Amino acid sequence: MFIVNNYLLAVVLCFVTMLCWGSWANTQKLAGKTWRYELFYWDYVIGILLFSIFLGLTLGSTGDAGRSFIPDLKQITAGNYASALIGGAVFNLGNILLSAAVSLSGMTVAFPLGVGIALVLGVIINYIGAPKGDPTVLFLGVALVVVAIILNAVASGKVQRSGANNSSSNSKGVWIAIVAGVLMSFFYRFVAAAMDLNNFESPTPGMATPYSAFFIFAVGIFLSNIVFNTIVMRRPFEGRPVTYAAYFRGSLSTHLVGVFGGIIWGLGTALSYIAAGKAGAAVSYALGQGAPMVAALWGIFVWREFKGAPRSVGWLLTLMFIFFLSGLGAIIISGAN
Repeated sequence: MFIVNNYLLAVVLCFVTMLCWGSWANTQKLAGKTWRYELFYWDYVIGILLFSIFLGLTLGSTGDAGRSFIPDLKQITAGNYASALIGGAVFNLGNILLSAAVSLSGMTVAFPLGVGIALVLGVIINYIGAPKGDPTVLFLGVALVVVAIILNAVASGKVQRSGANNSSSNSKGVWIAIVAGVLMSFFYRFVAAAMDLNNFESPTPGMATPYSAFFIFAVGIFLSNIVFNTIVMRRPFEGRPVTYAAYFRGSLSTHLVGVFGGIIWGLGTALSYIAAGKAGAAVSYALGQGAPMVAALWGIFVWREFKGAPRSVGWLLTLMFIFFLSGLGAIIISGAN
């Protein structure tokens, strides 16, 4: 299987993760013009599952290092299967809530808040589970990101008061994003616990490689979606209930947009797990969770979510990006130590 052998390549893969995690929600925006997010989310989950199979049968089955995808799946213990499956279910619940928050409050508000909370708590959880890197520099980087999150919240508050975003659903979306962030801070650790992060070349018997762990994680997302998304379809956060009949009436192009969104997110997540063997789970997770900066850029320059806001908001957003970049820089340095 393909294995990362140096820290620089691991950092590059983590930046691709950041781009993917910060960009997949654009497909929700595109589909949302004619398609409820509850229906979009089914295609998104299917995209993740299909990509996990494709990746396992390609990169996960290439070369002589490590265990190949299919043989690895056969030898993983029940406990490690359960850990990765639980990670998928926890992620899915958090991500459904984050999707709802994006639908209610917009990318620029929901993403930095929800994913920012997930970053702070997730780095702490993953570092405790698998300590790697300089903790002082790592948590300094996290602190800088926290400042960026606060600046974004202040900017969003100014937009709300100015009437640039007068949706009555904004407040509900903020609270949903907070809950989503707390849930999403835990998923990565469940999956990482199923892998032998210290030795991808010759992993401990019974433990998973990144490719098999990602596939099991994707299965956990799919199975839990049958429960979670069915509930949300029947009792939506906003609007009328939707049915499975409505899903099957969707056009092929609309379905493909959602599947593509799942592939984008799945690529980022798989690369994060692959990089974790060299960078460590905390650093790999933290770099990927720079996604709010990417999402905010999409929200500001493409979706125009801050259109008509006071000039002071522009300065706050500029400071937000500076603190985000500084925080990400510190996180990179921490992993090199």
